[in-house]
Amino acid sequence: MAKGYWVVCYHAINNPEGFAAYVKIAPAAVQAAGGRFVARGMPAKTYEKGMNQRVTLIEFDSLAQALAAHETPAYQEALRVLGDAVERDMRIVEGMA
Repeated sequence: MAKGYWVVCYHAINNPEGFAAYVKIAPAAVQAAGGRFVARGMPAKTYEKGMNQRVTLIEFDSLAQALAAHETPAYQEALRVLGDAVERDMRIVEGMA
């Protein structure tokens, strides 16, 4: 079975305190849903039209698990806390089997 991944790119952090509040609760919510943080932070190097922005990569055992994790009450609460503190985009993609 192919794994599932969350890929989150942060375009701007408008409210560092709001982002910090999210960071305090989101990792536990993700890990409780089976997620494992693979990478997070600023890129070591960007190429082509890459943007030098914070990135988070989270691995799940399956695409279904990755999709379900986003909808858990704990992660939804983390999103509520995050509010509009950041501008980001999130993609959930299926890994290669």
